Amino acid sequence: MDDTEEFNERNRGFVTRMAEDKRLRELTQEWLTAATQYEYSYHFTWLGRPIIQFPQDIVATQEIIWRVQPDLIIETGIARGGSLIFSASMLQLLGGDGLVVGVDVDIREHNRVEIERHPLAQRIRMVQGSSVDESVLRQVQSYAEGRSRVLVMLDSNHTHEHVLRELQLYAPFVTTDSYLIVYDTIVEQMPDDMYPNRPWRRGDNPLTAVREFLAQNPDFEVDREVENKLLITVAPGGYLRRTKR
Repeated sequence: MDDTEEFNERNRGFVTRMAEDKRLRELTQEWLTAATQYEYSYHFTWLGRPIIQFPQDIVATQEIIWRVQPDLIIETGIARGGSLIFSASMLQLLGGDGLVVGVDVDIREHNRVEIERHPLAQRIRMVQGSSVDESVLRQVQSYAEGRSRVLVMLDSNHTHEHVLRELQLYAPFVTTDSYLIVYDTIVEQMPDDMYPNRPWRRGDNPLTAVREFLAQNPDFEVDREVENKLLITVAPGGYLRRTKR
């Protein structure tokens, strides 16, 4: 075993033991609940734009993109554009003609202006409308034509009904050994009063949608190694890898 293999094997051992450490997981959940009260995910930017993600999930997504080497990334939910910029920066590093397509029901003008003036804007396409509308899906399909490796990230409306419909519509884009990442599955683990002004809650959120989707789609599986490594993540059970078509 060479040095790299030994290093990786040692890390895998620690990750396995972390995943089995009940007290560590309890502490992690306590921290997540406390930090969410301060809108922790809103505090970070990527190349100048708010990304609204946990740093841990940003790192995990970077590892996945580098491994998959996609030539198209589809994202539902744009917000202030940081995630689009992040994906575009990764595609820029990979080279080629890779694009990121962002979909949002309401792309606010000031955010659109800032995204379009960014140095990486040439790799970004934006589609305004509900991610589950047929007209929007047709536009996304037009960008997917001829692409060989596609990765999808879902981060828009977090109700069970909406996320399940997104999963059904966008899963077909995902190529074998690529990923369908569903954010904010953490809602299922949060206190019932954490999101009083939102339509999602325990029992009605991305994780419940993922569970129903997986029961009907054996071509996808949860990559537990990702969340076991992170511990701190908004997407427990949400890193889905396509194993076959």
